[in-house]
Amino acid sequence: MIKISVAIITFNEEKNIKRCIDSVKDFADEIVVVDSLSSDKTCEIATNLGAKVIDQKFLGHIAQKQLAVDNCTNNWILSLDADETCSIELQNELKKLLKTDLKYDAYSMPRVSFHLNRWIRHGGWYPDRKIRLFNKQKAAWGGYNPHDKVIVNGSVGKLNNDLQHYVFKDLRHNIDTNNSYSSIMAEDLYKNGKKFSFFKLFFKPIGKFLEVYIYKKGFLDGMAGFIIAVGASYSMFLKFAKLWELEQKR
Repeated sequence: MIKISVAIITFNEEKNIKRCIDSVKDFADEIVVVDSLSSDKTCEIATNLGAKVIDQKFLGHIAQKQLAVDNCTNNWILSLDADETCSIELQNELKKLLKTDLKYDAYSMPRVSFHLNRWIRHGGWYPDRKIRLFNKQKAAWGGYNPHDKVIVNGSVGKLNNDLQHYVFKDLRHNIDTNNSYSSIMAEDLYKNGKKFSFFKLFFKPIGKFLEVYIYKKGFLDGMAGFIIAVGASYSMFLKFAKLWELEQKR
């Protein structure tokens, strides 16, 4: 059976970390947690569950996740966030896969998110395929903050069963995250020389709402789908409004 390390990053995840680790402990040979100096019981819980915990001030999504990978002793990595779990079906699929000679250098899996009391399966939220199982000799974390992704120098296979994502604690958490991410994205646009456009400030949010709610059928998720579409639209508005603000300040 191929040995596998599970790499997890955390910050104040005492409500999630046990569920995450429990979902991988039956097939993981090693669990590495890189914690961003949590003030709750995250590290204590992870340690009690057998994880190797490394304290590291947050370096950014990409660098933090790569640090966790670099501290794993096995070549094959399953990289998770603390608010993610492997469904029972995905656990069984992984156990079977690890008993074979792996044909690919990395594997993607569909990710389903739980928000506003339901699993969200429309509006562009599903299947939301993510590469999370990979050979670290052939892949590494990349992309741009906060939209990190695994970059593979090789072949990618597909798994069939869901990675489960408990994406937000509540609507307030959703709003706070949109606010934070829009700031990061505005900074990224500014650093890359992108200029503010009133056209984008006005029309991009409208387009985002129509994309999420109509084109990607967010309406099929009921009231949750409508709230998500409005939130996505507002996040788009904030990104360009903050880009304008940065230009005015600097």
